[in-house]
Amino acid sequence: MPRADFYLIDKPRFREEPLLLVCELARKAFEAGLYTLVLTRDATQAEALDDLLWSFDPDAYIPHQIAGSDEDEDEAAVLIAAPDNDVALRPLVINLRDGVVEGTFDRVLEVVPADPAARAPLRERWKHYQSNGFDVKKHDM
Repeated sequence: MPRADFYLIDKPRFREEPLLLVCELARKAFEAGLYTLVLTRDATQAEALDDLLWSFDPDAYIPHQIAGSDEDEDEAAVLIAAPDNDVALRPLVINLRDGVVEGTFDRVLEVVPADPAARAPLRERWKHYQSNGFDVKKHDM
């Protein structure tokens, strides 16, 4: 059964820099040996995440790259894709876009903003995944 995990941003450090949560999720995935696809809202967010993955923890090394920047992107443990890059889904998808992830994958991680007004669309995604047979879980971060 596919799984959808919703990570609700609550801690001050994630409120200040939400992409730090994405870095932590990517690190956990890499340590577990899971190839991960991060779907960003736009190219600017993809570049910001790329930079942050290099610097968020001086002791962490997470092999990653932005889709379309190299022919060997299948080898990157974490592939970052802006909407203009058509890439194949991976078993684990971190979704930062405004819509649900469609296609075949094992697990999707949805990052929920701290702003309560921005959470309404995520409730619709929760219902969508649930109605499609996903095991849905919430995590306060």
